[in-house]
This record gives sequence, structure tokens and C-alpha cells, in this order.
Amino acid sequence: MAGSSEATRAGGVVAAGRDLVLRRADAAVHQTGVLFITAIEGFRKTWDVRQWWAEYVEQCYFIARVTALPVMLIALPLGGTISLQVGQIVRQIGAQSGTGAAVVQALVTQVAPMAAALLISGAGGSAMTSDMGARRIRDELDAMEVMAINPIHRLVTPRLWAASTVGAMLCSVVILAGVAGGYYFNVVQQGVTPGSYFDSATSLLRLSDLTTTLFKAWIFGFIAAAVACWKGMNCAYGPSGVGRAVNQAVVIAALLVFAANYVISTLAYVLFPPRT
Repeated sequence: MAGSSEATRAGGVVAAGRDLVLRRADAAVHQTGVLFITAIEGFRKTWDVRQWWAEYVEQCYFIARVTALPVMLIALPLGGTISLQVGQIVRQIGAQSGTGAAVVQALVTQVAPMAAALLISGAGGSAMTSDMGARRIRDELDAMEVMAINPIHRLVTPRLWAASTVGAMLCSVVILAGVAGGYYFNVVQQGVTPGSYFDSATSLLRLSDLTTTLFKAWIFGFIAAAVACWKGMNCAYGPSGVGRAVNQAVVIAALLVFAANYVISTLAYVLFPPRT
């Protein structure tokens, strides 16, 4: 009897665990579908610029205002750190002239779009999530639907385009600031000649690298805004629900940005192989 009761309890625990996993998986699939629908529906009404242009300009100004200074403060030490590490390595093998190429290549291909995307997600995206969540708990989104106004077209579309536009702009700022930081540490601190630094920096850089980087930044900004709006429009009611949505939006956006970066970098490597 004791053995059968223990087996019954064990079977009940296994069944409960299986049901929990299935429910979590079903909820994850459902939320993923809602995210894709939000992004696609927000992109679908892009052609009707008159409805969202004013909100787009306002969001561009807001995102740029909260991210421009932090991204420059991050890019300068990033470029300097890369320069110091690369400079120490190439000095040991007697190839100091290649420091600029390594710094610029790292900034352009990987560091710049990722830094811009993470700042947009952390600063601009969190504000978007809290704004959309506040509108949800005040029933503003339902009121817009009652008035035959699609809240995704009116609110999400301009935010998607604003985050994408500012992401590409911030990417350029990161590159310029990072190159300046690398120049200071390589030329002033480590004694590399300015001509050698810039000559090596431009020797390996291609137009395809710049276009791929700007495309990355655009996609990453789109992802950050889509996740922020999705979590805000589907948050739980109450201040605690909005707070949890903000935290979840930042984490999910960062994970998706890293995944998208891997996919795009792999495709770019296949389509535009490095010089031999």
C-alpha cells in the first residue's frame, strides 16, 4: 500500500509538472504570435504617413534626447578599450600599424549597432513600454478602438520608425566617437603615427560593411520598439504590471537583438566574404 501511494504521488507530481510546462510553452507561443502581429500590423500602415508623422517626429526627438549623450559616453571608452587591448597584442608581434584597422573593423561591424540598440532598448524602449502600459491601464487603447482608431497604427507605427531612424543615427555616432577614442589611445598613448592609424583603418573597411552596419542598427531599433510596444500594450493592470512589463521588455529586446545580430552577421559573411 505504501509503495502504491508513493507511486501515485510521484505520478501526480510528474503530471502536474508536465501540465505546467505545456501551459508555459503554450503561453510563450501565444505571446510570440502577438509580438509578430504587433510588429507586422505596425509596419503595414507605414504608407499613411499623415496619420503618424507628427508622433514620429516627437518620438525621434525624445529617443535621441535620452540616448545621444549616453551613447557618446559609452563609445569613447569602448574605442579606447579596444585600442588598448589590440595595441598590446599587435605590439608583441610588431604590427602596430594594423591597430586602426582592428579598432574600426570591430566598431563598425559589431560594437556600434549593438551599443545603439541596447541604449535604445534600455532608455527609449523602457519609456515606450511605460507609456503604452499607462495608456492600457487607463483604458485609452480601448477608447481608441471604440472610436474606430487602430492604436497600433496610431501609436506603434511612429515608434517603430522613430527607433529605427534614431538607431541608425546613433550607430554613426558610436563609430565616430569610438574612432576618436581609439585615436587618442593609439596615437597619443601608444605612439602610433596618425597616418598609419587612419591608413590601416580604411584599408580593410568596405562599403558593404557600412551598409550592413546601418541595416543592423535599423533592424535592432525596430526590434526594440516592437518589443517595448508589445509588452506595454499587453501588460497586467496596475502599476506593478507596468513595472514588470518594462523589465521584461528590456531583457527580451536584448536577447532578440543578440540573436538577430548573429543571424545578420552570418548572412553578411556569406554574401560579402572578407578579402583574401
